[in-house]
Amino acid sequence: MPIRLVLICHNGNASHNRRLNQAWEKSSAHYSIFDILTFSISTYFPLNIYWLSLLLAGCLEIGWPLGLKLAELPNMKIWGIVLALISMTLSGLLLWFSLKEIPIGTAYAVWTSIGAVGTFTIGVLVFGDPNIPLRWLGVAFILLGVILLKMG
Repeated sequence: MPIRLVLICHNGNASHNRRLNQAWEKSSAHYSIFDILTFSISTYFPLNIYWLSLLLAGCLEIGWPLGLKLAELPNMKIWGIVLALISMTLSGLLLWFSLKEIPIGTAYAVWTSIGAVGTFTIGVLVFGDPNIPLRWLGVAFILLGVILLKMG
């Protein structure tokens, strides 16, 4: 059975959600568990251009601490600083764009958590930062907090 990915763009309109639910309920097709989970996830975590820009901004947020860390190496000093400056600029611009649709508290929490979790993971995997369960539990709490903030 093929797995199909369904992305539902959400514009914040309550009637939009009602129409989606009615279409879902009236459909006579048989759905797999993957379709149901995809629909549920897309209802709680709608994906539109603002959310895509926020996710990209969060990924770029990882680039500036990485660039500063690389700038410590003698042969990477200039390139590390360039990476940090470009990442900071693009990340800030994309965050600014996403704030046109996403509440500031939610956007900032998502943006910083992507940066924090990504930077932590790179630190552990690439730079030999301490890899202990308590630190990973902290990362899990960061992710759980952002998920609950978004769902609330």
